[in-house]
This record gives sequence, C-alpha cells and structure tokens, in this order.
Amino acid sequence: MRDAYHEELDSILMDLAEMTNSVGSAMASATTALLDVDLELAQKVIDEDGSIDRVYHQIEMRAFDLIARQQPVASDLRTLVTSLRMVADIERAGDLALHVAKVARRRYPLSSVPPAMRSTILEMGQVAQLIMTKCGDVIRTRDVDLAHELERDDDAMDELHRRIFGQILDLNVGLEVAIDITLVGRYYERFADHAVSVARRVVYLVTGELAS
Repeated sequence: MRDAYHEELDSILMDLAEMTNSVGSAMASATTALLDVDLELAQKVIDEDGSIDRVYHQIEMRAFDLIARQQPVASDLRTLVTSLRMVADIERAGDLALHVAKVARRRYPLSSVPPAMRSTILEMGQVAQLIMTKCGDVIRTRDVDLAHELERDDDAMDELHRRIFGQILDLNVGLEVAIDITLVGRYYERFADHAVSVARRVVYLVTGELAS
C-alpha cells in the first residue's frame, strides 16, 4: 500500500512536468499564430486549452485524494501541498498562451505586430518556451541549480518586456496596436513569472527553504 502511495506521489510530479510541455507548446504555437497571422493555429491553441484545464483538475483532485486518504506528514505533505501550488501556476501560464492566441484571432486578418517589432516578439516567445522547458526539467530532476537558472532567464524576459515599451513609444504604432502589444508583452512576462514560481517551489520541495 505504501509503495502504491509513493508511486502516486511520483506520478503527480511527472504529470506536472508533462503539463509544462503542453503549456510550452501552446505558447510556441500562439507566438507563431500571432506573427504569421495564422487563424487556424490560433484557434487550435484556444480549443486545446480545455485539455490543459482538465489535466489541472485531475492533478488537483489526485493530490486532494491522497491528502484525505493517506494523511501525509513531513516531506510527503510538503510534496502534495507544493504540487497543488505548482499545478495552479502551470495552468495560469497556459491561460496566458490562450490570451496570446486570442489576440491573434481578434485582429485577423490584420497583424497586431508591426514589422519592426517582430524580432522582439519572436524572442519573447522563444524565451518563454525555453523557460517552461527548463521548468519541466526542474520538476523531473529536482535540480536546484537548474531552478536558479530560471531566475536569469526571467531577467532576459524582463529586459525584452522593457524593450517592448520603448518600441511602442519610438514607432508611434497607433492606439489599437499599442494596446495589443502592451497586453502581449505582459502575457509573456507573466508566463515567465509563473515558470519561475514553479522552480522556486521545487527548491522548497528539495530544501525545505522558501526562496526570497
């Protein structure tokens, strides 16, 4: 019975890692849809968000079930409580990919991204996917050093976010485009923040110490 219990604990963590793959792929597709004005791809991201939500609820219910049935203590309880917080962060990151896709769909057949800003948005999408991939690796390996790397990746995203505002001011892009780009930049920045939050929770899971 205890072996099955710990196998379920490990399975929850592995499913969290797999969930990061889905969320990272969603943001990559949303970025492509935004830059290529691809309505079909944007709609695919929107439609598949329900699958991410279902995984979120399944993991949540499994964790609650283990807490209720096994009454875990010490490190096992820390694993379950931390998993509940991580799955919420990952699900919210998925919602941000959904929001990017909705911007792409709303402006179709026009593009929300001026040509001079394409490279910045592309880079934000690439950093977002990288940071979520690392997030999944951190969950799988519980590698504290790799978790700390995400802080530096997040700094790169923050710098891109600041660049976006400078470009909006310099390019005089118009009100609607300025609003879209401001929102999209915020979505990418928050996406990275959620990945960092998950990594910090893994550090807590391993060390028992909360990151500052």
